[in-house]
Amino acid sequence: MSECTHNCSTCSESCGERKAPQSFLKEHHRDARVGKVYGIVSGKGGVGKSMVTSQLAVALSRRGYKVGIMDADVTGPSIPKAFGIQDKAVGSETGLFPCVSKHGIEVMSINVLLDDETDPVIWRGPVIGGVVNQFWTDVIWDVDYLLVDMPPGTGDVSLNVFQSIPLNGIVIVTSPQDLVSMVVEKAVKMAEKMAVPIVGLVENMSYITCPDCGKILYLFGEGKSAEAAERHGLPLLAQMPIDPKLASLVDAGRIEEFEGSWLENVVDAL
Repeated sequence: MSECTHNCSTCSESCGERKAPQSFLKEHHRDARVGKVYGIVSGKGGVGKSMVTSQLAVALSRRGYKVGIMDADVTGPSIPKAFGIQDKAVGSETGLFPCVSKHGIEVMSINVLLDDETDPVIWRGPVIGGVVNQFWTDVIWDVDYLLVDMPPGTGDVSLNVFQSIPLNGIVIVTSPQDLVSMVVEKAVKMAEKMAVPIVGLVENMSYITCPDCGKILYLFGEGKSAEAAERHGLPLLAQMPIDPKLASLVDAGRIEEFEGSWLENVVDAL
């Protein structure tokens, strides 16, 4: 046996000094009750992860589950706005309590902690990652399902969530533009590297329905997400429309009033 350098990653020997790979997973708050945790992710920004997260939370809530949303997009939070939440989070000596929407969905976001929700968050990656960790370790959740609205791409914060929060799986959000294959592949590869199960794909901005004749129009083409899903052996769980009513509901903080059944297959899968 060669002299031990105490660096097991470069050593092929098997001995008592060898250590198992270190886990970075963290426990949630001791007073919290969290059932299953799912990340809503994408390989790029602008595909509507927050819209999907919001509507999915509402769809789960309508099935009778207690649902929470952890807004991990610290530099671009939008979840409180969608749910019309203007209250600030409050805490005690033991922990931090999430804000609660009109219909009982728990929400934790940087915007419910800032004095002014329009203040920019000009922080470096490690600081943002630490805040997201605290949303998991310090918040007293009471939910059957916790949805994590992830930031765009596969950077520091996404890596932090994958490593520190015990995800039951992820839902990949995409849109039908030509970049769909690359976007899906980035998200799939990250999930595979982090050994997190992929529940399936949701295609946002899939089509628009003509208000006059009811014809469905595929503005960005049809079938691209289905092809990407088939290539990776994943189910395409939902195709969500472009609907001005949805944008109006978000702007008014009334996303819980949305009408539509396009996410029912996603709820079934979760």
